[in-house]
Amino acid sequence: MCGLRIIGGALCAFAPPALAQQALPQDASAAQGPATQGNTLVFAPGFFASARPDSAYEMIQRLPGFTLDLGDSATRGLSGSSGNVLIDGARPSSKSDNLFEILKRIAAKSVARIELIRGGAPGIDMQGQTIVANVVLRPSATTEIALATETYLYDDGYVGPALRLQYSRREGDKQTELAAYATTDRSGGTAWGDRTRRDASGALVQSADLALWDRYRNASLRGVVQRSAGGGKLRVNGLIETTQLRTRQDIAILSGAGLDAHSEDDDRYLNGELGLNWTRALGPRTSLEITALQRAYRERYDSLSSESDGFVSTFTGRSTAGESIARAVVKFRPNDRWAFESGGEGVYNFRDSHTAYAEEAMAVALPNDSVRVDELRGEVFGQATWRPDVRLTLEGTLRVEVSRIGQSGDTDQSKSFVYPKPRFQLTWAPARGHQFRLRFEKTVGQLDFSDFIASTEINLGTVEGGNADLVPERTTIFEAAYEHRFWGKGVFQLTASHSAIADVIDLIPLAGGFDAVGNIGNGRLEKLETRLTLPFDRIGLKNAILSGRATFRRSRVTDPLTGEKRRLSAEQPFSCSVSFDQDLKGGRFSWGAQHSCRTKYTSYRVREVRTIDNDPSLSIYGQWKPRKDLTIRVDLGNVTDYGALNLRNVYTGPRNAAALLYRERRALTHSRYLFLQVRKAL
Repeated sequence: MCGLRIIGGALCAFAPPALAQQALPQDASAAQGPATQGNTLVFAPGFFASARPDSAYEMIQRLPGFTLDLGDSATRGLSGSSGNVLIDGARPSSKSDNLFEILKRIAAKSVARIELIRGGAPGIDMQGQTIVANVVLRPSATTEIALATETYLYDDGYVGPALRLQYSRREGDKQTELAAYATTDRSGGTAWGDRTRRDASGALVQSADLALWDRYRNASLRGVVQRSAGGGKLRVNGLIETTQLRTRQDIAILSGAGLDAHSEDDDRYLNGELGLNWTRALGPRTSLEITALQRAYRERYDSLSSESDGFVSTFTGRSTAGESIARAVVKFRPNDRWAFESGGEGVYNFRDSHTAYAEEAMAVALPNDSVRVDELRGEVFGQATWRPDVRLTLEGTLRVEVSRIGQSGDTDQSKSFVYPKPRFQLTWAPARGHQFRLRFEKTVGQLDFSDFIASTEINLGTVEGGNADLVPERTTIFEAAYEHRFWGKGVFQLTASHSAIADVIDLIPLAGGFDAVGNIGNGRLEKLETRLTLPFDRIGLKNAILSGRATFRRSRVTDPLTGEKRRLSAEQPFSCSVSFDQDLKGGRFSWGAQHSCRTKYTSYRVREVRTIDNDPSLSIYGQWKPRKDLTIRVDLGNVTDYGALNLRNVYTGPRNAAALLYRERRALTHSRYLFLQVRKAL
């Protein structure tokens, strides 16, 4: 790909037409809409001019019909972990350095165009996504140094400052980036409210005041260097980051039996990463990409709970973890209709954890409280993309995953898994502005190493044992989507999917009276989602856009205790969001609002049923850019001061056979806040 600039013009023949460095059609530079090239929409810088963006992140935020997926750094391996944005046609070579940080470091003046690839295109690795954005950078030299100060101001007087400094230098294949960030703030856990408990008849048995407090501290240093090497392009990235999260909870009994209680947690993390990515053309239509990545992680967790009668319980956890990845991919594009990709990935992961729980300084034995988990994972894959004409694209992928997970410590055992993961996708565009997508895919979830190890929610008085007998969830997905684009920036999308899930992971009872994560059988999930991006230019409200999303979900699984059908735990039946944005005076001023609908879902434990029920939330913002090098933004968050309900039905034993002990209702209010950001390009 010329966009990749791996070895000058040699790869121009290999690149799909949508990504070749060619003269754009006239309408690609027009602000009213993108140019269309097959399944790819090309957005030139002129499309974003009304917003006067500072970075590639702000440009991505304004792509009609696109929602940024940052990826999941917790996913072991690189497959499926890197989100839905490519840079010059390539995935980021880092996992800890997420897309938010990467896109923030790319100055808007460095972006030649953004390509929105819907349903796949020859030569593009879609990363299991149906829509991917590709940020194509200019070959010309650009340098930017930016300093940003951010401050959260809360209505109780607390101030949470943050400082961000970044440097970037780009000149063709030569790139150098450096970013430093530090903050101390809340993480959303500070709240005030009350707690009531009622018996099975509804009579009040206890009332109490609640006060929750939290502090979040983070500091990170990130760097990237890219140079020509070995006839190709070598990219080296590094990161070191430290995080601390402290929380407290105080319960003051107002009426009924019970004791005042206090609990506090202190969670500290230290992690680092070093990544290498090397790409090279092997011929006019063939390229090679090799990635190596090493991550290291350490956690220290301390928790204490006490009651007014002097009873004290403690829980401690110490963990070290690491991940080593090697990946190689070969891409071959014989002509404009066909593209092939093949490769493999090897991953080694480990986590060594030790936990201890004590009551009144007396140790309480927990299942699997000292465990080392090792995983050796391998994956080979092949992909073919065929585009018989500009209206039709077919993509087929087969991945075969082989893994071995071993445990030592309290439990000594190992398990091996082999899973084929096919994927087929058909994209059909019968007319301009209309596109249909059909997808069939089999996916395999990853076991969370923390589920093998004992853990606690000491502020709620619950302790979970570790479970060595886990197998991954496997999901078969059928999905159909329709997309209609209109009025330049307007988009209507409708997606329906059915997922059949084997070996659903939830909570099960263990011997000794503990809960643990385990497999509970097969389940299913149906989802219907609609999205609308509506520009208001045609009614006289220039550069104003209303965006909305509504998602309906229906699921079924057999409860392991009652034997009855119910929803999947923590699965939200309905969710929605609405946002409005308008750019004024050529981007000098911007304002908007975001609204999230009510959040309600239920989780099932052995002795409890928990429900989260949060009111709708609203935030508004205003932004002023008095000069090209200066941006001032103000956000007013949680305008409605929404209420959050945590409901618990607690039983005397397993809920299928034991009596209800009490119904608990926690009503909490979180603080409003004012966010102030000043960004200056130096």
